[in-house]
Amino acid sequence: MAFTERSAPTRTAILTAARRLFADDGYERATIRAIAADAGIDPSMVIRYFGSKADLYAAASAIDLAVPDLGGAQDAAAAYVRSFLARWEAGENTAEAVLLRTAPTRPDAAARVQAIFDEEIVPALRKAIPDAPDVRERAALLLSQTLGIVYCRYLLGIEPLASMDVRDVAAMAVRAAEGHLYEDRGPSAD
Repeated sequence: MAFTERSAPTRTAILTAARRLFADDGYERATIRAIAADAGIDPSMVIRYFGSKADLYAAASAIDLAVPDLGGAQDAAAAYVRSFLARWEAGENTAEAVLLRTAPTRPDAAARVQAIFDEEIVPALRKAIPDAPDVRERAALLLSQTLGIVYCRYLLGIEPLASMDVRDVAAMAVRAAEGHLYEDRGPSAD
């Protein structure tokens, strides 16, 4: 269905309401009726513009991290952590919050997180540290670090992390990220 400029405000209102309710209530508890009420429209409009709850969820959780150029090997950890934190601090994370809150219980959401990792994070790190033969594994450890911060600081509000100065969080996270990206991994422990 082609959408006109006239329909853009309605679509935006639906997506804004859907992101809020999916993030707050989860996929299962958020309903088309509640999303429509939050958007101030009739529920039939949600179906008209998005087709189904699953299609609306896909649109509401669509993410382009826009991972910046991470520079060279020595800059990659700091650049990655700082760009990640800046996005969350600026509140530019509604779709990410939807995706991360639902990923533990929805296989399609978990698959989307995997796709973002494979399509955006790994290539950015591979470009920054091209000589690392295990860049994918290092990227996974880096992602685990930053997602841990997101869950504890932004989604769960775990103290003291939730109220720490973001510069302190960044400094500590950069040191951990540097360990993931640059330290010799050595032989695996059996």
